[in-house]
Amino acid sequence: QVQLAESGGGLVQAGGSLRLSCAASGRALSNYAINWFRQAPGKEREFIIGITWSGGRTYSADSVKGRFTVSRDNVKNMGYLQMNSLKPEDTAVYYCSASASVTTSKDGISNWGKGTLVTVSS
Repeated sequence: QVQLAESGGGLVQAGGSLRLSCAASGRALSNYAINWFRQAPGKEREFIIGITWSGGRTYSADSVKGRFTVSRDNVKNMGYLQMNSLKPEDTAVYYCSASASVTTSKDGISNWGKGTLVTVSS
């Protein structure tokens, strides 16, 4: 199983930007879709954005569409989530995951990283 580790979270002011990284080990990410989920305090983990194994297609939840951009570097075995125009409601622990295809349900994901906390102040 591919092992994933998220990083890049922190405290940012509303309207600011942040880039999260997802480092893979154990197996290459080249043939896996990368999915990003987040879990806000007191809420369920939700899908926000994903990218296919080739990087040719992306899928975004309405809540982040136009603000978040997902990308990947298969040579470096890394995934990235660029977050712009951050809002306080974006505050959550962010997770990346790998799957055969983009998966929007947390129930379809069995392998998670530890997550990285993003806090957006008002």
